[in-house]
Formats: sequence, C-alpha cells, structure tokens
Amino acid sequence: MRIRAPEVRVIDENGQQLGVMPTSEALNIAHDKGLDLIEVSPKSQPPVCKIMSFGQFQYQQSKQKQKKAKKIELKIIRLSLKIGKHDLEIKANQAKKFLNEGDKVKIELILRGREKQRLDLAKIIINNFVTENFEKIIKFEQPLKIQGGNLSLIITKN
Repeated sequence: MRIRAPEVRVIDENGQQLGVMPTSEALNIAHDKGLDLIEVSPKSQPPVCKIMSFGQFQYQQSKQKQKKAKKIELKIIRLSLKIGKHDLEIKANQAKKFLNEGDKVKIELILRGREKQRLDLAKIIINNFVTENFEKIIKFEQPLKIQGGNLSLIITKN
C-alpha cells in the first residue's frame, strides 16, 4: 500500500521522532537503513510513519489481535440430588458470574448408586435450577442430555 500524503511525521527504528518531512525524503531515509516506511497512524495530520521492518510490523499486529480475542471457556457447575437450598443459590451466583464473563456453563447432575432410580427427581432439580435462576438471560446451547447416570445441559448468555 502506498503512502499518499505529501508530508509525514517520521519515527525511526529506535522510537525517536525525526519530525515532519516530505514522504520522498522519509522513504529515502528508510531505504538507506535497509528498512521499510510503514504508515502507523494514517488519520492524524500529518500521518505518522515509522521506519521498521514490515515483517516485524505484521508480527506485532498479529500479537495485538491475539491479546484482544478472549477464549470462551466451558465452566462446569455440579449439582446433586441431596443439594440444599443455600447451596443452590451459591451455585446459581457462580454460574451467573461465569455467564457475565462470557463463558459457557455446563450444568451437570451425577447420579450414583441407588440415586440412578430417581431420574425423574434429577430432571426436576436441574430444570428448576435453570428456570428459577436463568430463564430470561440464557439460551440453551445443548438441551438436557441423559447419559447413564449423568444429566447435563449447556447454557450461554443471550
């Protein structure tokens, strides 16, 4: 891409300002040093250009993009058949915090031993937990899934 401005503010490879100069003169300085003239801030008056390697510039740009992108994590909230009301409130607050941070939440209820016969009660507990706490703020990424003694569903924020 070409620099179209007649004059540019130039910064050398060490970060020192060389001042405002004609574009052709700035290109000659960069060429003499064996580097490129890169337009860093095209919207300022005059545009700011930096003398540096173009490959190094592309590397810095890709690093900045990686820092900005947040990875979405899957957080797990485990419930049980014998969970108390206060414990449910704590788990709900924890899940809301995860959702507000942009993470997905997997709500899981594991049945052990004789509890596996109470599948109906487990469904009620997990459905009540979701409807009482998150009904208006979430969407289901994965509906209630039953595998053996495990019941799970995944929710995300709208």
